[in-house]
Amino acid sequence: MITARFDVHRKNLDKIFYPESVAIVGANNVRGTVPHDILDNILKANFNGVVYPVSPRERFIAGVKAYKYVIDIPDPVDLAILVFPSQVCHLALEQCGQKGIPAAIIISAGFREVGQAGKEREEELKRIAEKYGISFIGPNCLGVINTDSRSLLNASFARKMPEEGSISFLSQSGALCTAVLDYAQARNIGFAKFISFGNKADISEIDLLYYLKDDPKTRIILMYLEEITDGPALMQAAHDVIVKGNKPLLILKAGRTSEGAAAAASHTGSLAGSDTICDAAFAQAGIIRCETIEEMFNIATAYVYQPMPEGNRVAVITNAGGPGVLATDACIQNGLTMARFEEDTTQFLKKIFRPRPTSKIR
Repeated sequence: MITARFDVHRKNLDKIFYPESVAIVGANNVRGTVPHDILDNILKANFNGVVYPVSPRERFIAGVKAYKYVIDIPDPVDLAILVFPSQVCHLALEQCGQKGIPAAIIISAGFREVGQAGKEREEELKRIAEKYGISFIGPNCLGVINTDSRSLLNASFARKMPEEGSISFLSQSGALCTAVLDYAQARNIGFAKFISFGNKADISEIDLLYYLKDDPKTRIILMYLEEITDGPALMQAAHDVIVKGNKPLLILKAGRTSEGAAAAASHTGSLAGSDTICDAAFAQAGIIRCETIEEMFNIATAYVYQPMPEGNRVAVITNAGGPGVLATDACIQNGLTMARFEEDTTQFLKKIFRPRPTSKIR
């Protein structure tokens, strides 16, 4: 069942990450606005494809010919990026279906995260997408970035295209994405794919995990999650990513406290679920649960840049006793074993590391 659902989206996910043509539906000439910034980002990233701004009012945007409606574009379009107000997004998506566009990223907010009226608008998007066979990410998201040189797609309103890397990051929160990009840039950390999936009305984290499992550019997957709508499916996807894809999966799951869960519900209309159950399920599936962004990226960079150890035995080399004791405690607490050297090794090390006083007495 899980595989069948993913197969429905697989072909269209390729159109999201590797489109040959993109329409920005709702683009404008007002610098500093989301519609303009997304078009600007796609052009600045040197996207390997054709870009079509769609605007009812503009003839040209950023020097590129604009079309009044999607259906006016004379050529086939792989991906539509919708940035219209939520009240008219369904009309734009309907035209995308009539045009035969197979995939979309719906940036616009104002859906189930704002209450019943927004939930009804979101259901209308799902109905139209199912009618035309459109796969879409969002709504209420930052967008998608693919640093692969075959695409170079920055279909987001993030301020800067990240460097290419082997870490892929998924997030339910668009605002957190901008903070993560800033954090990674300051530490020279690159990404393979960077995805804000928002309300996940259609494409979910499950679909994206299966896609990234087979992505040759991705070596490790990081995810920020506020809700778990299908626990068994997530656990199965995690197992397949970790075991079959041989890729570690790190998750920063919000809503540990009742107050945090309430905040998640008001943010994306999410139900956070029991935190105790999450801990147990994650451990069973082999998911590494992280407490902070810093911890997540420390672990990720260790996986990416350091070779994996062949066993659980470790040795500590230190020039002072105190740090050595702290390191030993940390190793034991995390299930490692301190290696015991043979006598020849001990004698050899003693010749290299001669005892020295830790301070001088004057």
